[in-house]
Amino acid sequence: MRKPVIALTMGDPTGIGPEISLLTAMNAHVFDRAHLFIIGDIYRLEESLAILQKLGRVQDALKLRSIKTVSAATYEPLVVNVMDLQNVPEGLPWGELSPVAGQCAYEYLARAVQLSLDHTIDAICTAPLNKEAWQLAGIPYPGHTEALAALSGSPRSAMMLVNKGLRVVHVTTHVRLKQAIQLATTTRILDRIRLTADFLSAYGLKNPRIVVAGLNPHAGEGGLFGDEEEKEIFPAVQQAQGEGLCVTGPLPPDSVYVRAASGEFDAVIAMYHDQGHIAIKMLGFDSGVNVTIGLPILRTSVDHGTAFDIAGKGMAREESMVESVLVAVDLLRGPS
Repeated sequence: MRKPVIALTMGDPTGIGPEISLLTAMNAHVFDRAHLFIIGDIYRLEESLAILQKLGRVQDALKLRSIKTVSAATYEPLVVNVMDLQNVPEGLPWGELSPVAGQCAYEYLARAVQLSLDHTIDAICTAPLNKEAWQLAGIPYPGHTEALAALSGSPRSAMMLVNKGLRVVHVTTHVRLKQAIQLATTTRILDRIRLTADFLSAYGLKNPRIVVAGLNPHAGEGGLFGDEEEKEIFPAVQQAQGEGLCVTGPLPPDSVYVRAASGEFDAVIAMYHDQGHIAIKMLGFDSGVNVTIGLPILRTSVDHGTAFDIAGKGMAREESMVESVLVAVDLLRGPS
């Protein structure tokens, strides 16, 4: 089977994105499984390369090659292909919030989406951006997920987190807890169930087993601790079951992740941000991967931020980005 072609977007150039992109692109395990190139700024990447070489984290012989088109890339050891957008100004400081950096990160993403829509590449793996930098740059989206949906013309999308076989899809993410409870409606929950089933089926997992977590302790305990399960969540499960989907729930959120991680279920629908994120990060903080579902393209990402406090110091760990590439490869190849 041919190696898939995957674009790594460099992310915010003042964060750790340049470092982890380079470390991922030259990772031997990744090199064996995929053809990678970076969409970013070669000047900034050369800065990162010099830092990493000085610390002995990459070989001195590693070189960067500028390419204008994907077809111009040649994949060989100790060479990293870079689609250079030439948008990082010289002297941009590391680890500082910058509207210029926010604009750069958006441009890398927009180029990657276009390449993916044109079927020039098979998937996108994104390094972290800074949401506040996007806001300062006037980017009209709060983050990657919303921008990806808009750029690809997708009316519906959601976040799926993956770690060591556990898959979690969120009903809500970056909203206050009070609002998350209000947004846990039958319509929204059913939409997440359908998106999850469609995504997993599209990548070869037929009739996936989906479990829906409750919102309240003990999934409401029959209304004793809350009635959202009876009024909103269970009706969504019933309707999904009526559509022929293999769905269970709502089940108590304090035990559902253990059952899913053991293989009983293929995916969990979490009601809010921390309910899903804590379970994923407990399995390994550096191995979690963010997958955007509901798009006509495949995008995976690291499950961490720009880490301004260590940016430009050569200290960043690339495990999450490496894993995000491997998850994309596994999805493209389908179940073994």
